[in-house]
Amino acid sequence: MFQLYVFDLDGTLVDSRRDLADSMNLLLEAAGARPLPEEAIGRMVGEGAATLVARGFSAAGRPAPPDALQRFLEIYDTRLLRYTRPYPQIPRVLDALAASTSLAVLTNKPLASTRALLDGLDLARYFDADAIVGGDGPFPRKPDPAGLLHLMARAGTDVKTTMMVGDSAIDLRVARNAGCPVCLARYGFGFETLPGDLITSSDRTIDDPADILQL
Repeated sequence: MFQLYVFDLDGTLVDSRRDLADSMNLLLEAAGARPLPEEAIGRMVGEGAATLVARGFSAAGRPAPPDALQRFLEIYDTRLLRYTRPYPQIPRVLDALAASTSLAVLTNKPLASTRALLDGLDLARYFDADAIVGGDGPFPRKPDPAGLLHLMARAGTDVKTTMMVGDSAIDLRVARNAGCPVCLARYGFGFETLPGDLITSSDRTIDDPADILQL
């Protein structure tokens, strides 16, 4: 049995694709570029805001302004909760897991935005404050395993009793780098860009959040 479940945020706990895409497109339009399809921007998410902004301007064929990252974060902060919602069954799954296991969040999203999302969607109650690791904290971003290893040490678990739950190649790689099992959410928008040959027979995959309870 797993004693610690570490969740990615975007594409795993919450469907934030539209708010991220709308924010990116507002930034592009302000710079005189055409907006990009929501699905295309969703495929750029996962490695932090700076990478998303760089990918967005590259796809639009425009150089990013020097203050593009700061402007994106300012725009996104005003739109965090317009359309973003937990995936169906996520609150029920977290309720069930919290009864007997430790829960944590490991994301490349900035910590302030992460906390605001979890608070606004009533998910923060499942995670201790120091069990939430963002992409702008003391640890390198995923797929570096430092944040995941820190969460294991905090919970007193090891690689055999910890499960990383995510939807992207970044989540798969951070689990590999830490040496712990991974559960990949096919329902997440990051799964679209995950090369199939990276998934092995020992990796779990789920089509619905409730499937986590069968692991």
